[in-house]
Amino acid sequence: MLIGNIQTYLQSMTVRLEEMRVKRRDSEQWMHHRLLPQELRERVRRYDAYKWVNTRGVDEEALVANLPKDLRRDIKRHLCLGLVRRVPLFANMDERLLDAICERLRPALYTERTFIIREGDPVDQMLFIIRGCLESITTDGGRSGFFNRSLLEESDFCGEELLTWALDPKAGLSLPSSTRTVRALSEVEAFALHSDELKFVAGQFRRMHSKQVQHTFRFYSQQWRTWAATYIQAAWRRHLKRRAAELRRREEEEEEAAAIRSSTGLKTTMLVSRFAANAMRGVHRQRSRRADEVLMMPMPKPSEPDFGADY
Repeated sequence: MLIGNIQTYLQSMTVRLEEMRVKRRDSEQWMHHRLLPQELRERVRRYDAYKWVNTRGVDEEALVANLPKDLRRDIKRHLCLGLVRRVPLFANMDERLLDAICERLRPALYTERTFIIREGDPVDQMLFIIRGCLESITTDGGRSGFFNRSLLEESDFCGEELLTWALDPKAGLSLPSSTRTVRALSEVEAFALHSDELKFVAGQFRRMHSKQVQHTFRFYSQQWRTWAATYIQAAWRRHLKRRAAELRRREEEEEEAAAIRSSTGLKTTMLVSRFAANAMRGVHRQRSRRADEVLMMPMPKPSEPDFGADY
């Protein structure tokens, strides 16, 4: 029996290795036929290798899809429940809701330097990171002088624009646009909720009527973090500008008082100097006013997902 089991295992591995070699050969022939550049070929090979390491050539989704519904649910629970519980957005859900979410999650793999989504593109899935590191950047729609960068790691998520869209009962069929560009900095393993499945999950969020879920969403959302940071920065710049104006006013008052105490000739010289300084300051202020207005204006507040509204 031992020898037979070993032989069966080796045969199954040999079959999968042969299938992988055939797929790799077909892929190489296709890339050669289409004259793909070397850089794109390397990315294709790297993705195929990473997928093989994680799945060993087994299509899990197709395998599980052919099983009875009850058995499929138990298997998805075994595979996903522990990982889903590590996502803060799902931490306070009961077992029934977690089972429903596990059943709808789809595994996703990304290799290093892969763009998951670009700013302005439609968001068609919400991604929950299990392993790896991603870079999330935004320019607030190409706004001059604006750049924000953050890192996404285990238990983080991206594509939150889709959750706001799914919770809006008046939202149409058009998917929301991404406010950020997300790129993998290493090999990434994640679970994805596509737009149609997210509609169901959004309904479960709404049934919870929980302010805690709303606060958790805000805390971990890159949109809300960026808005909070720009709001604080704008307030701090306004404070610095007011303080600088107050210091200038005090200096001018002290100069004026000193000029009054001095002789008439010196007073005239001080007034002329002061007039020239004020004129130059006005010119510089006019040139920098537009730049200051841009720097002191925070990005628009993100749409508020309503976890308590009913259809």
